[in-house]
Amino acid sequence: MRSRRCPITAILLLSLTASVPCGAAEPLGLYVRDGVVFRGGKPYRGIGANYFSLFSRRLKDPSDTSYRSQLKQLSEARIPFVRFMCGGFWPIDCELYLRDKRAYFALLDDVVEAAGENDIGLIPSLFWHMSTVPDIVGEPIDQLGNPDSKSIRFIRRYTEEVVTRYQDSPAIWGWEFGNEYNLHADLPNAATHRPPVWPQLKTARRRTERDELTSAHLLEALAAFAQSVRRHDKTRLLISGNSIPRPSAWHNTAQRSWQEDSVDQFGRILLRDNPDPIGTISVHLYPRENNEYSGRAKDVAQLIGIVQRYAHRAKKPLFIGEFGVPAQLDTEEERALFEELTTAIAAGGVPLAAFWVFDHPQQNKTWNVTFDNRRAYMLEIIGRANARIGRPSKSAKSTDGSL
Repeated sequence: MRSRRCPITAILLLSLTASVPCGAAEPLGLYVRDGVVFRGGKPYRGIGANYFSLFSRRLKDPSDTSYRSQLKQLSEARIPFVRFMCGGFWPIDCELYLRDKRAYFALLDDVVEAAGENDIGLIPSLFWHMSTVPDIVGEPIDQLGNPDSKSIRFIRRYTEEVVTRYQDSPAIWGWEFGNEYNLHADLPNAATHRPPVWPQLKTARRRTERDELTSAHLLEALAAFAQSVRRHDKTRLLISGNSIPRPSAWHNTAQRSWQEDSVDQFGRILLRDNPDPIGTISVHLYPRENNEYSGRAKDVAQLIGIVQRYAHRAKKPLFIGEFGVPAQLDTEEERALFEELTTAIAAGGVPLAAFWVFDHPQQNKTWNVTFDNRRAYMLEIIGRANARIGRPSKSAKSTDGSL
């Protein structure tokens, strides 16, 4: 009878292959040596953008190739890479893939080609929305925790199709699983936070307790994704796509309570949710009212320092996959807060970060940043920050946050 889990020796071997020994041929994209992000044989740091709709706009309208000119502008503005949703958000958005893979991948090919032409790195997030895969295959969410389920088979198949198609493209800088699954896991009030039901979007028609995600389900799905990538791509960054753990995430799991975690408990959850062979620590950071941050931090800068401490111990570079400031603030207050965030990221020695969000019209009143709207100054701030952090540092292994 086939084991339901990968033997521990196989997990260790997969994890070891994520670090590139000195003297080996330099891999494509971003990779890790001794806890440091490298690109092309040199330590790398950079702040990019979330370009959520980079590919999905083409799925909705095959004639929409606006990303070509936008990628060119981003490159000229010193925005080195983008994180994007590499698939559909709702099951209905995945119909072209299910019906005609050749046509589907032709559209994605053009996105990858456009990024390569403009020297923009890509971090595709393959399974953005938590319930989409189970809904496509007709299973409840808990089947993300079953290694023999149709959901896990879908994750393995799609991952391998995407990775094998683009593994030789220098435009691909890393591979990400999904978006913020950890924020749905082990909630004490999970019954009131089940995924939405939108039959017109081809979701499930009803939800039950089996649609309540646990951390065990998430870890099984992450393992299936990571192992599938590593079968074909031994070196590029692997990213969970998780957000910063909730302030009570440890107690959510252990006691199903909202009691605040200690700093040590926060660190344990941070490492749990970014397990080997995932070789990075993924968090998303946003300003919080009343400075109620995870890890008992008093502000963003302190929180970055706490996360960096655990990342360095694990020799897993930190990726702040999202950060930003909402547009509801006064313009001067908004700018000051965004500069504060960017400065904290740069001063904290964070190797990779990406602001939320570029050219996302659905969020025009809240988060959208374009070259033409009033939030365009954010692109200038990021460009200047990249010019500073791109200068050679005294030591690639420096952890004191100095530039």
